[in-house]
Amino acid sequence: MAIIGSGASAIYLLKHLLDAAAELKGYIGGISIFEKCTLTGMGMPYSPRTTDRYNMSNISSSELPELPDSLADWLRAQDAATLKSLDLDGVEIDEDAIYSRLALGRYLHAQYLKLIQELTLAGIAVQEFPGCRVVDVADMPEDGGAVLRTEQGRQHFFDRVVIATGHYWNESDRPGMGYYASPWPISKLLPELGKHHHFPIGTLGASLSAFDVVSSLAHRHGHFARENGRTVYHPDAGAGEFKITMHSAHGLLPHLQFDQVEPYREIYRHIDRDGLLDLLDDRGFLRLDRFFDEVCRPALLKAFEKDERPELIARLNEPEFGLEAFVETMTGEHEYGNAFEGMREEMKEARESVIQHRPIHWKEVLDDLMYTLNFHAELMPAEDHLTLHSVVMPFLMNVIAAMPLASGETILALYDAGKLDMVSGKAAVADEPSEQGGTRVTVEEADGGGEKREICYGMFIDCSGQKPLELEDYPFPGLVESGAARKARAVFAEVADSRGKPPEETVPREKRDRLFKDGAAWVYPIGGIDIDGAYRLIGRDGKPNPRIHDISFPHTSGVRPYSYGLQSCSHTGGILVGGLLAEFSAGRPVENEIETLTEIYNEA
Repeated sequence: MAIIGSGASAIYLLKHLLDAAAELKGYIGGISIFEKCTLTGMGMPYSPRTTDRYNMSNISSSELPELPDSLADWLRAQDAATLKSLDLDGVEIDEDAIYSRLALGRYLHAQYLKLIQELTLAGIAVQEFPGCRVVDVADMPEDGGAVLRTEQGRQHFFDRVVIATGHYWNESDRPGMGYYASPWPISKLLPELGKHHHFPIGTLGASLSAFDVVSSLAHRHGHFARENGRTVYHPDAGAGEFKITMHSAHGLLPHLQFDQVEPYREIYRHIDRDGLLDLLDDRGFLRLDRFFDEVCRPALLKAFEKDERPELIARLNEPEFGLEAFVETMTGEHEYGNAFEGMREEMKEARESVIQHRPIHWKEVLDDLMYTLNFHAELMPAEDHLTLHSVVMPFLMNVIAAMPLASGETILALYDAGKLDMVSGKAAVADEPSEQGGTRVTVEEADGGGEKREICYGMFIDCSGQKPLELEDYPFPGLVESGAARKARAVFAEVADSRGKPPEETVPREKRDRLFKDGAAWVYPIGGIDIDGAYRLIGRDGKPNPRIHDISFPHTSGVRPYSYGLQSCSHTGGILVGGLLAEFSAGRPVENEIETLTEIYNEA
């Protein structure tokens, strides 16, 4: 077996392979791990080559899926020099505390090495290929495997390949005009040591990634201090022009961290497998409205009862109060004339929740519900995928972002110092630079109405997050050309005429040209490449490939739209290994049937 990539997805896959080593060692003789970087077992978000000492993670030790050691135990076992290098010397380690991305990266690397050692002891040898980029994969069905071609020109044959390549940014930076297509590596954005940026800086998005940019730049232009019980920012004497403006379509900042009853997500928490399958209609569709009515509504009613929110209980008891109305109502609670003053108010509730261990039940329950939906999203028709992406996901990305309280205090300190601002509306980067050589950004209202205005920045960074990969950008062109990989797609539940074309009002005008035909049916590309429930590539023939799996979230986020963070990495690895066990036990590949696949989900 080959694994392409050694980041978090690969690490949790190794953990599940180790757990099943006794059953698997007769079928898997060895594992070869190919990593394009020389530094293995971390992944892009946690590597010292991409992130910065001031960038915080947003997950605590108590929320991390199981690895040989917990994060807190591993940190407690480190010597003084290691702790000092992680800015943790003299800090009392706490299971519920949030630590830096670099600390999490060092931990993941240590667990990666330990997993390799334990797999070898369990009878499954592991061979590493660091600094070895795989540039293509060729499916070889007649030989029962696949060939990996590396940048060095070598070829390696394996009976099974798992693609776990992680983040991929396909748009190029344009440093000549100060535009950066992603914040990573964050070192490219920083001024030379002892110098400052003397030009306006903007970010597309007000996400956690945007805050990484804000934090790293702020520390190079001043310092933070605790004064009179609050965090304040003092700019350097020579950094008077330093200021960052974040662009957010709806003028929202992420919600703050909150205490949880069950910090670890489960695929089936508020409904079991049989109950989920009972929701499918006679065509096999899982409709979003029905999922909300029969699963979300009762779970949210219980949550709001615990949160003592009678006004929301009354609304949810109204049958016409559906998913979109719920999203609009809860979004309204987070909309303020000034997002920073709104965060200041929310900080009181968030601090009480975290410090006094008072859960905000509805947020936790909503996260659980959408996590369940994520692992069954291929059952939704195209209409519901469109609603999910246009209405639900933007809301979720703000509600569940869970910014640590210390990060929120940093944001408010910068705002109070006049060094951080926000502009709402749809922002678009112009192709040509401004007359001064910077990035021109046009802004219009989020709904597309109103006049456009233009703002120029000396540096502008796209922090809107990883987009689903398009098929033409898939990093293994041989799989595309041979038909082993295809676009992820969803069929429409409703058709308008005998040609099977969906009603025009179903698909926004700007997305209608994306429709294409799959056989006789019109379908909508939901983003990324197509996989089945066991993470096997689905080819042009519509059949799952028993030789090639893909667990890279940027590749699969159309089919798995709410797969975020290390908990999803663990469940994904568990599902893949569960599929292998079922295949080896039966002596044939697992059937691509929802009844069969959900049995695997149930055990993951």
